[in-house]
Amino acid sequence: MNRIMECVPNFSEGRDLQKIDQIVAPFRARAGVKLLDYSNDEDHNRLVVTVVGEPEPLRDAVIEAIGVAVELIDLNHHQGQHPRMGAVDVVPFIPIKGVTMDEAIALSREVGEEVARRYQLPVFLYEKSATAPHRENLAAIRKGEFEGMAEKIHQPEWHPDYGPTERHPTAGTVAIGARMPLVAYNINLSTPSLEIAHDIAKKIRFIGGGLRYCKAMGVELKDRGITQVSINMTDYTRTALYRAFELVRIEARRYGVSIVGSEIIGLVPMEALIDTASYYLGLENFSMQQVLEARIME
Repeated sequence: MNRIMECVPNFSEGRDLQKIDQIVAPFRARAGVKLLDYSNDEDHNRLVVTVVGEPEPLRDAVIEAIGVAVELIDLNHHQGQHPRMGAVDVVPFIPIKGVTMDEAIALSREVGEEVARRYQLPVFLYEKSATAPHRENLAAIRKGEFEGMAEKIHQPEWHPDYGPTERHPTAGTVAIGARMPLVAYNINLSTPSLEIAHDIAKKIRFIGGGLRYCKAMGVELKDRGITQVSINMTDYTRTALYRAFELVRIEARRYGVSIVGSEIIGLVPMEALIDTASYYLGLENFSMQQVLEARIME
């Protein structure tokens, strides 16, 4: 592939393996498209797919997968720890190689217009594709979730960019846009208290006076009897993963809570992990040019 665009659609289904397989199917064995990863989380009840491809075949695969999700997922019967406003909750496009951010924005708008027309699905453009400043932040669009969107969508400031001004009865709404690479990074805590996880999340996220390019919320992992600070690092080049890890450790200390582990959801740029490894190893004057795999891929 000479022109590579990445897409990381999030679907509101993390438990039914048959449905998950059907949603992922449009990305398999398709010319010009490569399925890199998909992971489902039962607590979040969410599926995250990472796929790359030439812009045109990628567009077609994403539109098809959205149609499958709209048909299979009924949010009236959906429960999970992760906020959601749609069967297909968010669809970001990320320029990787030989394509620009402007092209990613154009592709996101093309996909948004088509899924609204084809599936009668209300579409909000977000991040770099947003048509107004108050629509850039996904959390602001999604506030109220599926249930609240029934009324919210009628407010003039929250009319969708494409599609009907009515929430889809089973599939809700979707946010589609273009953005920089994002790292989904979760930190697990040695406490079952969701209140503590929420408090820590509020302190580390940017909107609460914490780290720039950091979004966070508290999540309960009932099967494990612990909680989690679920984090989106929206620009790892400017706010490193180790800063989030250390700030969570500092804030957890006030509650007598420790970190029991962390996890990356989906794929992560090599640079984000190398940067963190360099910090903890105390490496001096280290650069990506010293990473064997990075040199081989040049």
